[in-house]
Formats: sequence, C-alpha cells, structure tokens
Amino acid sequence: MAFLDILDKEHTIAGPTFNRWLVPPAALAIHLCIGMAYGFSVFWLPLSRALGIKEPLACKDIGLMAELFSSTCDWRISSLTIMYTLFFLFLGSSAALFGGWLERAGPRKAGVVSALCWCGGLVISAIGVYHHQLWMMWLGSGVIGGIGLGLGYISPVSTLIKWFPDKRGMATGMAIMGFGGGAVIGAPMADKLMKHFASDMSVGVWQTFLVMAAVYFVFMMSGALGYRVPASGWKPAGWVPPPAAAKAMIATRHVHVKRVWGIPQFWLLWAVLCLNVTAGIGILGMASPLVQEIFAGRLIGIDVAFNDLSVAQKGQIAAVGAGLVGLLSLFNIGGRFVWASCSDYIGRKRTYMVFLILGAILYASIPSFAHANNLFLFVASLCIILSMYGGGFSTVPAYLSDLFGTQMVGAIHGRLLTAWSVAGVFGPLLVNYIRESQIASGVPKAQAYDVTMYVLTGMIVLGLLCNLMVRPVASKYFMTDAELAAEKKLAHDRDISSVAGAAGAASGVAVNRNLLVTASAWAAVGIPLAIGIWLTLQKAAVFFK
Repeated sequence: MAFLDILDKEHTIAGPTFNRWLVPPAALAIHLCIGMAYGFSVFWLPLSRALGIKEPLACKDIGLMAELFSSTCDWRISSLTIMYTLFFLFLGSSAALFGGWLERAGPRKAGVVSALCWCGGLVISAIGVYHHQLWMMWLGSGVIGGIGLGLGYISPVSTLIKWFPDKRGMATGMAIMGFGGGAVIGAPMADKLMKHFASDMSVGVWQTFLVMAAVYFVFMMSGALGYRVPASGWKPAGWVPPPAAAKAMIATRHVHVKRVWGIPQFWLLWAVLCLNVTAGIGILGMASPLVQEIFAGRLIGIDVAFNDLSVAQKGQIAAVGAGLVGLLSLFNIGGRFVWASCSDYIGRKRTYMVFLILGAILYASIPSFAHANNLFLFVASLCIILSMYGGGFSTVPAYLSDLFGTQMVGAIHGRLLTAWSVAGVFGPLLVNYIRESQIASGVPKAQAYDVTMYVLTGMIVLGLLCNLMVRPVASKYFMTDAELAAEKKLAHDRDISSVAGAAGAASGVAVNRNLLVTASAWAAVGIPLAIGIWLTLQKAAVFFK
C-alpha cells in the first residue's frame, strides 16, 4: 500500500542537514515504553484479587492448566509472575529471529511492528483481565508483547552506532538507559490509573492496560517515525577514524550475522553476558526480601530477628525494602549510561574487566557485610552491582560493533540477547532454589543467602575468564567486498554522495528550526523520565529514614 511506503528503509535515509541528536530521543521514546516490562510487578497484587476485589477469591486444589481457563477464582501471584519469564524468553528469541530482517527493513518498520505488538499485547491482556482468562494475559503481554520487546529493544542499536561512530558506547547507553527507566515512569503511572479506575466491581487493571496501551502507542509510533539512518560512508564533521593499529580491538570490516554462531568470540561474549545478567537479575529479584530478612528489625531501629517482628513492624520494613528497590533501579538506570560512556575511553573489554573483577569482590564480600551488620557497605555493594548489571547491557552493543563491524551489528546483538533469555529463566530459579534449600536445611533466614552469593561470585569469575579470552576476530570470518556490497544492496543502503546533492550550507532559519525540533524531542522523553526519577528518589528516601 502506497501510504506504507514511508516505513521502507530507503525513505528513512537522512539528508545532509539532519541532526543526529534527534535519533537518541526517538530510541528513548520506544525504550521507555517497553521498559515497563520491569515494572509489571505493580499489577500482581491487584490481579490476585481481580474477582474478590477486597480479598482473593481462592480456588483450592486447582492446577496451573485449570487456572489458565478458570473464571471463578483469582489467580495466584506465582502464576502471574510467569509473565516475567515469557517477557525475556520472547525478547531474546524474537531479537535473534528477526534481527536479520531488521537490518534490511530498517529501524522504522521494526519500531512500528514493536509498537503494534507491545501495545496490542496490552489490549489483549485487558480483554483477558475483563473476562478473567489467564491464558490471554500470557498470550497478550507475555508472548505478543515479548516479541514487541525484542524488536523494540534492538531497533535503534545498529542505527545509533552508525550515527555515533565516535561515541558508540554513549549512544547505545542513552537508548538502553530508557529500557531500565521505563518502570520508573510506568509503575507510578499504572498505580495512579488503577486507583482512579478502582471500584466495588473492579480493581482497575484492565482499564489501566487500555490507557497505557494508547499512551505507549503514541510515544512508540512517534519514536519509530522519528528514526533516520545515515547514508553509507557518513561520518561526523571533523571526525577522523583512529588508525587500525591504535585500535586493535575495533574491526574495520564486517561479519555477516549468519556466521556468528560459528565464531568463538561470539560465544565468549554470550557467556559473559549470560553470567553477568544471571547474577545481576538474581540480586534484582531478591533485593527487597534480602535486606528485610538479613537486617530485619535493625532497619527500623530495633534489634529483633525477622520471624520475631510483629505484622505492623514487618509492614514498616517492607516499606524500607521497597525504598531499596527504588534506589537500585536508579543505579540500574544510571549505570547504563555512565559505564557505556566510560567504555568509549577505556575500551569495552577493559570495561567488562572492571565489571567482573569488582563484581566478584562485591558478591563475595556481601555475606561479610551482612554478618558485621554493616548496612551501608551492604547497600553500597548492591548499588554498584546493579549499576554494572545495567552497564553490561548498554556496553555490549558497542563491544559487538568493535569485534564484528557495524553493518549487521543489530542482528548480531539480537542473537546475543538469547543469553538474556537464558539468564532471565535461570537466574531467579537458581537464587530461589538455593535460598529455599538453605532454609529447609535449618539455616537461619539471615544467613540463607550466603551460599547464593558465593555461587554468584563463581559465575562472575567464570565470566571474567571468558572475557579474558576475547581476541580480535579472525580475517576469515569477515565479508568480502563483494559480499558486503550485496548486503548493502539488500539493506537498501545509499552512498553519502547520492544524498548530499547540492544542499550547500543550511540557512540560519533551517538551523534554528532543527535545534527547536531537537530540543522538543529531548523534552518529550526527558520530562517524563525526570518525573519518574524524582518519584523514585522519593520512594528511595524511605530507605534512609
């Protein structure tokens, strides 16, 4: 259809006066929306009493399959949290499956499909909640929404790296920071919407899903339509690529995505990401109960073990635990930008060396800090770990582009994200299994996490060894000039000389208009993110009281 031609990649090639700083806010518009996947826990408690409204309407002796189709009893939180597994399982698998298509179709078309999947999944989930069908929740947000997550997550990666060859880490860090920040905007918004729509007949979740789907669709479509790709051969004014000898780990040629499965460096990075994320996601998922069970009454100024606290006191320390989660989310967001930006100066491999060496020390030290009742060092360690967890995500696209070239880095990144899928399933299972087995064997709750931390330390050390083995990719894996030319043709790349034309110098009016549009685009994503961060800071302040 003719009106859909605007989505084709050849119609997104930027002209000579385009401001590259318009691309990061376009990417952020999508990532801030799909990042709500991290904040879905705000729905679990209301959904667990969707029928009972005030109290859950429980069904006894009902299996998971019966629960999927039952409309007469409320869902268990354990059944709802399977959504997390579906999110990251389909994020990784869809990113791997459709990464090659994205490179040829372009980021705009991928962004539009992502918006349709993510927002359409929310609509299907709303219908599922209205009719009380758990399978529709899983299908809508978990499967279809998960596919949208994968496409939305990788849609800007290749484009940003090509627009910012001088600042690869910073550029991808800005976008992927949005995925970490999506929950700080979405969770408070969802909470306010549910309270607004709540009544004696509804907990307000299905209405909230519909409103959020509409808001997210506007933002994601705006971001997708704002994508532009540079012409082949474009580079920032005045920037000169460093000599190859000076940057031995930065490839000047390009690897085809179909070859990466057989390249050792790809699997080494896959293992590094998987191990780092498994450890980090384990901490992220258990941070609140971890601090509550270890420090217990000391969090509110009394020396009482967790099991001896009253219901009211447990409520008080739960609020402190929630404040810690808010604090950690801020470090997760900030780490994505700060660490990725640092990697532009010290290199990707060295950045990961810092992650893994410092991470191993901190994971191994946490039990000692807990036994010494040193809350400050305990929390500081968790914050630094979560910053490196986020930094690992934002640094890896630039690491991939250094090793494998920029032509198909988005598709290669998509395949690497299968490591996230594995970690998203394995990490929480591992942590919960170790904790429960420790408690079952009689270990006090305050010490039940010691073994977990030592196991995670071992995983980080293994990741460190994998990173040490990363070397420049062998010449035999790179595309020949003929193969690269064929791939550029399939990807509808256009040489810089064919779009430069005779534009000449831009007028002052055009420059001012460009600056106004850029400032407006940054305000559109920056203001909501700033509000979300402020609300999270207020939530985190409870921890320090």
